[in-house]
Amino acid sequence: MKKNSNVLSLKYRPQSFDDLVGQEVISEALSNSIKLKKTPNAYLFTGIRGVGKTTIARIIAKSLNCTSTGNLCQRDYCENCKSIINSNHIDVLEMDAASKTGVDDVRDLIEFSKYPPNIAKYKIFIIDEVHMLSKQAFNALLKTLEEPPDYLKFIFATTEIKKIPVTIISRCQRYDLSRVKFEVLLDYLKTICNLENAKVNSEALKLIVKLSEGSVRDALSLLDRGLLSNENNELNLETAQNIFGFFDKSKILELIEEILKGNESRVKDIYKRIFEKGVEPKTFLNEFLEILYYIKNISSLKIDGNVFSLNDNEYKKINLISKNINIKEIFLFWHATLKVIEEINFVNNQNLSLEMFLIKLIYLKSIKIEESKIEKKKGIKYQDLDPEIKENKSINQIKKTTQEEISPEVDANEISEKNIIQSFDNLIKLCHEKKEMKLKYDLENNINLVSFKHGLIEIAFNEKLDKNFIKDLTNKLHIWTNSRWIISLSKEKGDLSSKDKKRLLELKVREEIKNSKIYEEIKSLYPDAELIDIIKEKDD
Repeated sequence: MKKNSNVLSLKYRPQSFDDLVGQEVISEALSNSIKLKKTPNAYLFTGIRGVGKTTIARIIAKSLNCTSTGNLCQRDYCENCKSIINSNHIDVLEMDAASKTGVDDVRDLIEFSKYPPNIAKYKIFIIDEVHMLSKQAFNALLKTLEEPPDYLKFIFATTEIKKIPVTIISRCQRYDLSRVKFEVLLDYLKTICNLENAKVNSEALKLIVKLSEGSVRDALSLLDRGLLSNENNELNLETAQNIFGFFDKSKILELIEEILKGNESRVKDIYKRIFEKGVEPKTFLNEFLEILYYIKNISSLKIDGNVFSLNDNEYKKINLISKNINIKEIFLFWHATLKVIEEINFVNNQNLSLEMFLIKLIYLKSIKIEESKIEKKKGIKYQDLDPEIKENKSINQIKKTTQEEISPEVDANEISEKNIIQSFDNLIKLCHEKKEMKLKYDLENNINLVSFKHGLIEIAFNEKLDKNFIKDLTNKLHIWTNSRWIISLSKEKGDLSSKDKKRLLELKVREEIKNSKIYEEIKSLYPDAELIDIIKEKDD
């Protein structure tokens, strides 16, 4: 029935609602609506890749057009079902919106929809990755989608529902397909292995399920790859880890243990062994985050490898680590890891960057933050600080370990300047003096001031404002003034931006000069003269 049936994802592609994996609720709802002949004009299926969106679309197409009596034919397929399975039915059109995004493609489709089906009961349009259609293409669909002829059905599939206009979504019956649960997918793979007489142990299957992230197609593709790479031998965990470029969680647990001990040479050695296995940097960092999550929440996790992909030894080790690390250190590690994930693509040698990241964690761990001193010095609690400020303070302590009290990141001269930030213009001037030109540019061009007082700035802004503006300005104000500032966003329009004010002032001065006697005298002597620029000799 299927071309290239040796590929597991095609060979075991569901052909009926009963075959679907992990989508029982949706399957029952769709099956009942077809039996009761209460089908919508358009369906919209959304979910991650490989959970059954296009497969369900084909099953619906077969169910609506199947000529067998009773339910959808299962083995001896009717001609309609055969053609739909093989993607060559004349009345069931499958379109990939990623390659046909334009309004002309949709207009052709709409024109084609005016003619009734040739051999089937319904003419069905299946549009995959529908979010890729252009705005004009969506607009062209609206009328037909709302009032299609009785013989016409639309079935849309997408992985990015937020990119689809609300006007389209409101005209469809929407179904959100969930990721397939760990246990369900694991049982399904065991069934496939039995059908294929494949030798795969339970731990290797668990790794495949984890890597698939709830996608049935990904799980089958990974299983296929594992079996082809390990022909005639049992696929065990170690072999699967080598095939998929993965590594054992115990290595990260060992890393964290050595970081907590402050053993730099041992940390380097463990990471080197992980790197030599060819592990992707982002895979390593995401696994690191996952372990931090488990350490933080170990008390609420079940000792169940099926649910959390942890075996008993890993659970015990995580439980032990959680007793030797406090919550602040976990969040400090978490924030540092997220920061590296953001920056890793900008580094040529990612291996060196990760090694330095791990060494940095050793020094962050070695710092003992004295909360009472921070409260006394700053008037705030440590846990209320932004994680990045916490990290900056920790690094600052590394530099000044001989000091008895925690000192701010700036010298006394900078702290003394806090009294000069008494207005918005003072702030812009200070940014200029400190050579913070990016902040200065945003303050002048993209900010509309609503109110200003020491410690609180209320603003409105335009869409050109840098996404990190509030965080960067807050941190700089904290450094410059030695006190905490709040940047509040307002729904009010606020004052004109500094740039707009300057422009209006220039226009006003220009008009005043053009209306002056000296300008009239110049124009009488030199009729072609034009006012090009105005240069002030004095501030007043």
